[in-house]
Amino acid sequence: MNEVSPAADPLGAFGRYLSLWIALAIGGGVALGAAFPGAFAVVASAEVARVNLVVAVLIWVMIYPMMVQVDLGCLRDVGRRPGGLALTLVVNWLIKPFTMALLAWAFFHGVFAGLVSAEDADQYVAGMILLGVAPCTAMVFVWSQLSRGDPAYTLVQVSVNDLILVVAFAPLAGLLLGVSDVAVPWDTLVLSVVLFVVVPLVAGVVTRSALRARGGDALDRFTARLKPASIVGLLATVVLIFGLQAPTLLARPGVIALISVPLLVQSYGIFAIAYGLAWAFRLRHAIAAPAAMIGTSNFFELAVAVAISLFGLQSGAALATVVGVLIEVPVMLSLVAFANRTRAAFDARAAA
Repeated sequence: MNEVSPAADPLGAFGRYLSLWIALAIGGGVALGAAFPGAFAVVASAEVARVNLVVAVLIWVMIYPMMVQVDLGCLRDVGRRPGGLALTLVVNWLIKPFTMALLAWAFFHGVFAGLVSAEDADQYVAGMILLGVAPCTAMVFVWSQLSRGDPAYTLVQVSVNDLILVVAFAPLAGLLLGVSDVAVPWDTLVLSVVLFVVVPLVAGVVTRSALRARGGDALDRFTARLKPASIVGLLATVVLIFGLQAPTLLARPGVIALISVPLLVQSYGIFAIAYGLAWAFRLRHAIAAPAAMIGTSNFFELAVAVAISLFGLQSGAALATVVGVLIEVPVMLSLVAFANRTRAAFDARAAA
């Protein structure tokens, strides 16, 4: 990942070396997870509906600053600029699930056919399909904030995707998996939406209203003070994710590397499709960047929960969804860096 320039980085001078901090957090997380597995096991047990509460708090810390920036009065403007919303929905529901299924099958029943058993290959394909059918809810707000996305527009994009997820996840996953009994883990879905959308939004709206009532630059000064908290939350989340998965990473590095290949191709490919279409449709960067990242990022809590319920905790499908968790932060930060470098070109084209 390349360093983000100061002019493009909303997290301040510390964010200029974000790539370095993330690399250190990944290495530190694996090292700590290997050295203190018992401590991370305790953290892993602190979950409700397969949503880890410690990770949830850290993600909430990252999301809250963006929610403070949401101007509810701007929500009505989204209907007058439907291009970004339409792009997100097309990519998430008409392209991404099917390209993920195709890539997973092509790699594990083609390119990697001699490296894994046919049974394991089917399991890995199933896990990757579940990732492809679950667009992200929580971390999208973080990626949008890092790329200076439109907060109100991002909120609408995520909310509409969540509404579609409720009715489309099970039938689409069942179609691509070839099964008829995919059950939506409603507790995971509802808790995630409440924790990562409703609660931070309410807190942000209340905070924004109170700060605006003070007048002056109170709102700007408050959001500036939140920048360190955002990046600390991101780094701590990376440490926890890699620490929690350190035993798996160290025990099965070869398999994890194989699963990572189609997931990486899918992630960068989907971003290229969405970002390219946004360029073709002359969308503003503040709308184009989050729209592309929503399709690239995954709702991994949901995918992991369904994989475990369908195939078991120790299944290859569950492992594949966990690999999706591991590659998400480095991949998405590299895309944020790329998006930030192309902001001027996007906005110049949109204004032409």
